[in-house]
Amino acid sequence: MKCFVAGVLILAVLSVLPGCVTQYDSAMKLRDLEFTVTDEEDAPEELRTMIDEAREDPYRLIFAEQGLLWIAEGYGRKETTGYSVEVRELYETEDAVHIRTRLLGPGAQEEIRGAPTYPCVIVQMEYIEKDVLFD
Repeated sequence: MKCFVAGVLILAVLSVLPGCVTQYDSAMKLRDLEFTVTDEEDAPEELRTMIDEAREDPYRLIFAEQGLLWIAEGYGRKETTGYSVEVRELYETEDAVHIRTRLLGPGAQEEIRGAPTYPCVIVQMEYIEKDVLFD
């Protein structure tokens, strides 16, 4: 009888657990956002410092100042030249700003040098008071 009661309690607990999960994927896209890809030297000094400290490993940074928002995503150290980062999507939902980037490798016709690089993209946009989610 004790095993039966324990089994029923375990089943009851397991049936409640999935209800605690929050998903952002179901959020509807409200609009695409306008942005400018910014060179690192044109970013605010504080953001450049944060990038310098993080550049060896992949990173995701957000920085706001004077009504503007900068979103930076870096892919860490690469051993050759020829890498770039593409912004695939930047859009707003009811609760968040979503950004999706992609690392592009050297092209087949591109001349590649064996010098370390740190591919990243810095996006500048109008400040929006919402969480930023990297997809």
